[in-house]
Amino acid sequence: MDHEKFKKLLKDIKLGKKLPDAIYLHVDAFDEIPGALSKFTQIVANALKVSSWNVAKFSRKEFKLSLLYYPDFYEDSYPALEQAVTVDLKKLEHKVISYKDSENPPILHRKELFVPESHGMYGLFCEITKEGEDVGLYENTRIIGFKETWKNLIEKKGFTLINGRIAKSSGNGSTTTDDKVVDRHKTAIVRHELSAPMKLLAKNGFLNGDYSIFDFGCGRGDDLTELQAHGIDAVGYDPNFYPESEKVVSDIVNLGFVINVIEDRDERIDVVLQAWEFTQKMLVVSVMLASESYISQFTAYKDGVITSRNTFQKYYTQSEIKGFLESVIGDNAVALAPGIFAIFKDKELEQTYQKHRYQRTYEWQQKTSPQLPTDAEKLRIVFAQNEELFKAFWLKCLVLGRCPANDEFSNSDDVRKLVGSHKKAFKLALDFYSEEEFKTAELMKKEDLLLYFSMSLFDKHKPYTKQPEEVKRDVKAFFGDYKTAKSLATELLFEIADVDKIEAECIFANESLPASKLEHESGKPHSLTVHKTYIDALPLLLRVYVGAALQLYGDLEDIQLVKLHITSGKVTLLGYENFEKEEFPKLKERVKIKMAEQDIDFFDYINSSNINRLNDKSCYVEVER
Repeated sequence: MDHEKFKKLLKDIKLGKKLPDAIYLHVDAFDEIPGALSKFTQIVANALKVSSWNVAKFSRKEFKLSLLYYPDFYEDSYPALEQAVTVDLKKLEHKVISYKDSENPPILHRKELFVPESHGMYGLFCEITKEGEDVGLYENTRIIGFKETWKNLIEKKGFTLINGRIAKSSGNGSTTTDDKVVDRHKTAIVRHELSAPMKLLAKNGFLNGDYSIFDFGCGRGDDLTELQAHGIDAVGYDPNFYPESEKVVSDIVNLGFVINVIEDRDERIDVVLQAWEFTQKMLVVSVMLASESYISQFTAYKDGVITSRNTFQKYYTQSEIKGFLESVIGDNAVALAPGIFAIFKDKELEQTYQKHRYQRTYEWQQKTSPQLPTDAEKLRIVFAQNEELFKAFWLKCLVLGRCPANDEFSNSDDVRKLVGSHKKAFKLALDFYSEEEFKTAELMKKEDLLLYFSMSLFDKHKPYTKQPEEVKRDVKAFFGDYKTAKSLATELLFEIADVDKIEAECIFANESLPASKLEHESGKPHSLTVHKTYIDALPLLLRVYVGAALQLYGDLEDIQLVKLHITSGKVTLLGYENFEKEEFPKLKERVKIKMAEQDIDFFDYINSSNINRLNDKSCYVEVER
């Protein structure tokens, strides 16, 4: 899956909550979208071991998808987001944000858009949405995306939530919060030099004239005057000092010490979202930081304080403002300095900044820190993106029972280009698919090799150097060396003379095969008869037992049933006319192979007057029902 195919598949989606930059879908709608996209999403989830998710967010502009978990999607009218896993499929990175302990997590609206119209709860979801529309809750959609702001909006409209449904409040619709009037304009100060966020932008090369600047909340405009004096394309807006200025889309939007002077949390969210809308490349947000001891000297008001100048200040901690910005915008907030963060819309610009940021300490890092290994999560995403390639690689591993050499897999160059080596690909495959499945394939291959070496003892000794290259690799992988393989094969061949072991294996085979017949004589197992198609499914010792007999006879072209005599060291081969078609086929030949005497007895029944028919055919083949 590449970005072009990803975008093409998104265009084929006919349902979902569609926003300008993303499409949201509940997993219950996955049957209605292109199969390749739903399958790819599940593969990515499996690759990152994300088991708890029920809503997918597909980016319409970037090669990204998010796996969102709303545990109460069906139970809650406006379910809260518990976890978001955002996967950057281009950079092979992912980020996990947990809202489990958040008092104000993001919430969902218009749930009917997330599911198909045929869904059993579609009608109910439509009713819930209409309730909100009827009372004007969707007039400003920028501020309704969080639990507390949604609750506050409902209360301001004079309503309340009862069991998730909107009902008329018994009160007068006013909030209990003190509606104190604060003097926001007094927070704007006169500057004789660039503000802290502007200095940081200059230091990192963003004020070199290549970027347009919009100072959202520019105060008295001192930064603007300085920037314009340098010929920089800079404009500003401030509700108190530049209220007539137009808000314009710009490369960089600066929201410098604005949200910390806004006493209404909902309005803060709205301002951040507005600033983000006007941002083309990067949004810079600055706030005031302070300790609890410093804050305690002021009068508490809402979630901040009132200063002696009757201005409001919401003092943040570094982690608090980072969490606030990421929850509102839904993207990573990069710390530029204490209280100053950047959120990049242009991800290439973000990488350029990060590279420039660490160049100054590059040598120091190299001298004191070991080189980090390849990020396992990146490799897992690569694996998910190239499922068909790695599936073919995995199937080759199963065929060989081991990791293939470079020349044993036709698309080896592609695999190594993506993950570095076959060994890394094999390790990933074990994690991605079933290790138990591989262990079974490994055992089967090892047993096949032992059978091969056991049978080769009947022929002239073939030195290791004359073995095929694949066999040499098998020997090294499964036995370590040729001497060990030959020794084990010799021991196995001698074991076919052990009556107790042959008996035990015949009993086991009779219990595990789909069809077979174990006959007894004097109360003890005497022989096991199987159809020739089950010979490869026999335990290894019995495969050697039959194989040794066939060294004398050859191919089972006209034979259907093989009888293993437990105590006498004999194998009987039985051939029937029209075995597959007739219910009671007629016996046409019987061959008794006496391994101890290295002799064969042939019995022909084609022209015999005594017609021997097989009356218990169902004992040897599976009957179709």
